[in-house]
Amino acid sequence: MEKVIEMKNVSWRREGKKILHTINWEVKKHEHWAVLGLNGAGKTTLLNMVNGYIWPTTGEVSVLGNKFGKTDIHKMRRSIGWVSSSLGERVNLRHNTEDLVVSGKFAAVGLVFADPKEEDFKKARELMELLRVDHTYGKTYEKCSHGEKQKVLIARGLMANPQLLILDEPTSGLDFIAREELLETIEELATRKDAPTIILVTHHIEEVLPVFSHTLLLQDGTVFTKGERKKVLTSENMSALYGKNIQVDWRQERAWLTLV
Repeated sequence: MEKVIEMKNVSWRREGKKILHTINWEVKKHEHWAVLGLNGAGKTTLLNMVNGYIWPTTGEVSVLGNKFGKTDIHKMRRSIGWVSSSLGERVNLRHNTEDLVVSGKFAAVGLVFADPKEEDFKKARELMELLRVDHTYGKTYEKCSHGEKQKVLIARGLMANPQLLILDEPTSGLDFIAREELLETIEELATRKDAPTIILVTHHIEEVLPVFSHTLLLQDGTVFTKGERKKVLTSENMSALYGKNIQVDWRQERAWLTLV
């Protein structure tokens, strides 16, 4: 099966300090992965490497068949959609939502330097309908709820037809209802025949929906464990990861943590 991400014995140092080490990870096409770990575990650094913003100090990285060192990283990034809180902070609140969505085609946040066509706005509306935020079309970003803003950014991430979509803590700051609505939308997106491979980064185990077939647990810059979701999200693994006595219960095919 085609590999979307392949990392072999990857490490990365900054100012002499090893931030990532001995990373071995494969993501195959049609697999959706969740990535969990405590703050400082290396999740953001790992994502930066997948996007080609940093390169491994040692080891090999290939993303979408592009081997680092033998590929045009800027061209590769056009096939990756990335939704993160840092992206939301860069948005001009006065931009209309559809402009923000269309700007994803140009790897921009807004259309100041872009020249969109009519068909771009047609596609933007279709994506906004898919994510159930088409009612915000013509509305400024600042007038959207936090949940609507996240869906607009996901639509933006889909604008360039990415093969890989990275959702970096997309539910951060949402209340329970808005969170569940967004997770439902992500699940619907992931089950589409034309869905990109999705990587979900989260702190919350209950957000790992059934559609995420695999899970990667990071600890202190390396892989703690990885594999099929139910084999990874166990009481034993989560207790060892967090250093606390934790019980994992499964309800409606979702895992929930209890501190014992």
